[in-house]
Amino acid sequence: MQHSHEVREELREPALALRELIPDVMKGYAEMSRAAMAPGELSAGVKELLALMVAVTRQCDGCVVAHTRGAARAGVTREMVGEAMGVAILMNGGPGTVWGPRALRSFDEAVAERASR
Repeated sequence: MQHSHEVREELREPALALRELIPDVMKGYAEMSRAAMAPGELSAGVKELLALMVAVTRQCDGCVVAHTRGAARAGVTREMVGEAMGVAILMNGGPGTVWGPRALRSFDEAVAERASR
């Protein structure tokens, strides 16, 4: 996986083009995402960690970037990401040992980006 800013840049234009072609689908997905990630019995941070674990399991670089950024915004700590990646490794075996570190690097980049603002 590239660095998080490279992944975001790579996906920006194609995502905008697709949004123009299927605006209702993309709007519906955005609404579902907001509803699913809203704090409830589970905090936004816990939901971001769950989503990050699925992203690692699915080996989705764009998802990893999105949910590490969301986790950083929600106040998730590096240690929390580490523990979540431990569970991802447990459930995924070898691929988790590749994508877990990628997720941690992406989280570190998101935290650094937030700190530089």
